[in-house]
Amino acid sequence: MNFAVFASGNGSNLQAIIDAIKKKTIKANLKLVVSDHPKAYALVRAKRAKIATLIVEPKDYPDRVSFDREIIDQLKKKHVDFIVLAGFMRILSPIFIKAFKGKILNVHPALLPAFKGAHAIKDAFDCGVKVTGVTVHFVDEQVDHGAIICQQAVAIDKKDTPKILEKKIHHVEHIVYPKAIDLFARGKLKVIGRLVRIL
Repeated sequence: MNFAVFASGNGSNLQAIIDAIKKKTIKANLKLVVSDHPKAYALVRAKRAKIATLIVEPKDYPDRVSFDREIIDQLKKKHVDFIVLAGFMRILSPIFIKAFKGKILNVHPALLPAFKGAHAIKDAFDCGVKVTGVTVHFVDEQVDHGAIICQQAVAIDKKDTPKILEKKIHHVEHIVYPKAIDLFARGKLKVIGRLVRIL
């Protein structure tokens, strides 16, 4: 299967995915890296790995739907089968979700449904919880809501700072996300309502 990674920033999860492909622990072809920021370091990572890139800036489009339609057209040209969000800081429109229904994966730095949104690590730390974690899930029309593929807990220790916790979370993301991507690519995930079974 062919897939695209969407990233807006540093692209550390993208790098973990590229490394997993090299090690053949993801059995799929990364055809395209898409970014909404021309200076995103994720694009540098893609170019170093000789992966095609697409920069689509929201300011060049009159609305979100037009922006999403342009990306959909480009993905179809590349014969992309599924999408992996890796720090893509834009909410996809219902048109986009419909075009790739059940074929968009995301990683979230908390144990959903707790601590949704863009500041999940800080929110969990500030709340004083003893355990947070990482969730890989399918994307639907609601934010951080789709069926959960896998989760892994991360303990918050007394000595942790938000920065230390962020590093711990990212370390776990880099392990669990490539595994989930490979399971999807090999047809090993079956979705029944909100339940995801590993075959």
